[in-house]
Amino acid sequence: MWILRTVTEGEPEKTFRILPGGVRTIGRATGADFGVDGALVSRVHCRLIALQDGGLEVRDLDSTNGTFVNGKRIQTAQLESGDHLQIGRVELVAVRDEV
Repeated sequence: MWILRTVTEGEPEKTFRILPGGVRTIGRATGADFGVDGALVSRVHCRLIALQDGGLEVRDLDSTNGTFVNGKRIQTAQLESGDHLQIGRVELVAVRDEV
């Protein structure tokens, strides 16, 4: 299982969990799996895919302001435990939970 936790200063912490094989979206829209409110966050900003090998992939969904991993703009990236994911002004840390 992967855990994404917001670490944006001045904002209340949110925690998102992604089970193995899960596919989840992050965005402002009420239909997004993980709702994140922010002016620079697209309605459906990016998709997270928990891969069968235990990895976690993030894909930008043609967001207006981009998706960043460790400060670099990406289209698709494999996350490692401890990586920082930024959408708009919201920053999350990805942690692989070895349960």
